[in-house]
Amino acid sequence: MDLHLHIGRTNSGQGVKITASDKLIIENIISEGVNKKGIDILGIVDAASPEVIKDIKKLVDEGKLIALEDGGLSYQNRVTLILGSELEVKSETGRQAHLVGYFPYLEDIKAFSQKLAKYVTNINLSTQMTYLSAKELFKIVNSFGGILIPAHCFTPHRGLYGNYGDSLMDIFGEEIFRQIYAIELGLSADSQLADYLDELREKTFLSNSDAHSLAKIGREYNKVLLKQPTFKEVLLALKRKQGRRVIGNYGLEPRLGKYYRSYCLECERTLVDSYPALSCCRDKEHKVVKGVLDRVLELSNRKKPFSPDFRPEYYHQVPLVDIPGVGKKTLEKLLKAFGTEMDVLHKVDYKQLVEVVGQRVATNITRAREGKLSILPGGGGKYGKVIE
Repeated sequence: MDLHLHIGRTNSGQGVKITASDKLIIENIISEGVNKKGIDILGIVDAASPEVIKDIKKLVDEGKLIALEDGGLSYQNRVTLILGSELEVKSETGRQAHLVGYFPYLEDIKAFSQKLAKYVTNINLSTQMTYLSAKELFKIVNSFGGILIPAHCFTPHRGLYGNYGDSLMDIFGEEIFRQIYAIELGLSADSQLADYLDELREKTFLSNSDAHSLAKIGREYNKVLLKQPTFKEVLLALKRKQGRRVIGNYGLEPRLGKYYRSYCLECERTLVDSYPALSCCRDKEHKVVKGVLDRVLELSNRKKPFSPDFRPEYYHQVPLVDIPGVGKKTLEKLLKAFGTEMDVLHKVDYKQLVEVVGQRVATNITRAREGKLSILPGGGGKYGKVIE
């Protein structure tokens, strides 16, 4: 399950997520998720755009998408779409953050879209500023049968912890806080980092890709135990009710993320001199973008994380395109031989890899699987880098 996928444009040519690839249209997302990535549940986070709604409704009218009784839309019984809307909220002090509302039915998000149009400048564009608080947005989403999840919670770029406030309890208040069943970790964080914060002890953690291109779909995903791939079952998993739950988080090695460590904008360097690095050691007046690791350690009173018994294992993965020696042709060979990228990263044994791509690439893929690659950590909007 990957619940954070953007739409670059619609079939009419309408731009939606301006920073996303034009190839991110509904049909291509479904094809990529099913045929190349092996993802069973896809979350579309720009589905409140009226132009996106038109594209979805057309597929429903053609019988290609079937509305499920318990929520979600099924494509050929091979993948389920969950419809959502990522939005920006603003605090009283002017701090911004992104949250995603998910809805069970197409009619629900259509009604939500009509309401939302009163609060945004352009309802057709993705991640619009609402000028609502996080608490106010929760109440609106909830009134249309949706659930609200904080997106990329720790990043300095529009994360609730990274940019909006120090505590979800303080941001939402106790009553709403109890109804925030899950948080999205973001590509520069993992479960271990989030478990430094005691108030998150009962929350389910989601690892979603926030894909801005087809290739990034499934860069992060969740393995979930469900009876059926429906909205209702996903909600039960987030609540950890009736045996449903997230049983595995898969995500980018946090050091490869764009915001893992703090970054000095004036020195133009990643700050790796101290833990946490909250200011530049050369000049404390320099402007610093706080890294996810550094921000979490700043907020935590713990010397080490505490993970509750229900917390599933977090599996770090390095996308094939980031592994040394894997170019376009090698990637095509791997997918042709073994199916999906997830099979290559997690299932295919070393000898099979050697037969297809040779010893060097097979060794690098195996080392990535075992967490043994050397990595220069990312920060300040720059991805980390694998060193062979």
